Amino acid sequence: MTLDTESTTKKVVTEDEILVASLKLFAEKGYFNTSLTDIKDAVEIKTSSGIYQHFKNKQAIAEALYSNILDSLSISIDDIRRRNRKASEQLREIVDLLFKLTEQAPEIIQFLWVINIKEILPEEKSLIETTAFNKIVQVIQNGINDNEIRSIDSLLAYNYFFGIISHTLGLILSGDLEKNAESYHAQAWMAAWQSIAKK
Repeated sequence: MTLDTESTTKKVVTEDEILVASLKLFAEKGYFNTSLTDIKDAVEIKTSSGIYQHFKNKQAIAEALYSNILDSLSISIDDIRRRNRKASEQLREIVDLLFKLTEQAPEIIQFLWVINIKEILPEEKSLIETTAFNKIVQVIQNGINDNEIRSIDSLLAYNYFFGIISHTLGLILSGDLEKNAESYHAQAWMAAWQSIAKK
């Protein structure tokens, strides 16, 4: 007699599998409409105990996602700043990255820009207060110092510039703009840059 190993073997799920599945669900259904049961089903395990081995609750999953995404973004911004001297070049590459993510990993942009992080994670810093986005504000300040960008408050310049970029990405993700992200990339960059560039 042989044992049916498929029915008796318990699937072990990794932290990364939980994070990837949760990110997709949060982007598709919204954070508040996603349950731990939904996440359990998405990673194809029988009970939620596999999730609890890694995270104490859904909020802890969201905290890990927010931290991981911002850490990766911060590293990418550092790389961009090392490769380019001028603020315009750095901002262009940051916009390139955001549009590429919108095309290839839309759930990341959805999580960062569309979902209200303060509703989910009231203790976390808002996006503008994070290290990654402080680096972008510093890029803008350097552009002001180097006379590439108009002499206005750097946070105001950030708001002008990324207001256009984030709103465009939001319209793409919602389907209000029907073409793919690449179709709007150049136009959004030009409008955003012209809103802060020194004439």
